[in-house]
This record gives sequence, C-alpha cells and structure tokens, in this order.
Amino acid sequence: MSEDINVTELKQKLDSDASFIFLDVREPFEYEEFNLGARLIPLGNLEAAIPELLEHQDTEIIIHCRSGARSGTAKMLLLSHGFTNVRNVLGGVLDWVATFGK
Repeated sequence: MSEDINVTELKQKLDSDASFIFLDVREPFEYEEFNLGARLIPLGNLEAAIPELLEHQDTEIIIHCRSGARSGTAKMLLLSHGFTNVRNVLGGVLDWVATFGK
C-alpha cells in the first residue's frame, strides 16, 4: 500500500513541479472557498470517474479533502479498483491552512 503524505511533503512536490495526479474529493462549495489547485471530483462522484482515471492506474495519485477522512475513503476505493500508487494527504486542507495559511 502506498505511503500517505503530509502537507509539508505535498508542498515540496507542488513546488518542484513533480508529476502526479492531484485530486480533491471535497464538495464544490468547499473547493470554491479554498483549493490547492487539484482536480475536483467529489467523493460521491469518484466511483463514476474511475473509468477516466484508469489510464493513470500506476501513476502516483495524491488525494486530499478537508481533514483526510474522505480522501482516506477515496484512497481505499481506488486501491480496490487496482490503482497501485495512491496517497492520502494527512490532515487535509485543515493542516495545510494551519501550516501555510491560505
């Protein structure tokens, strides 16, 4: 199973232009309020989006939400569909804002 990632590691990856798929599984209103530039796929829509993500089955996928709970669920869903390199952002946006601000 892929190791989860903290917000400091995520910021380093974003700053270095590392190549990965970045997903936000919060709701649209949360995304509009503040986002990290990830692709928005609300958790309730993730299963329906799996076919379009299949080409990235072995690519590093980093998922975040508000606290890390929904993204943890999303990680398990993708792993159950054969994705091999899925990481959850521990603490989510709450930890990002506490560490780096908005």
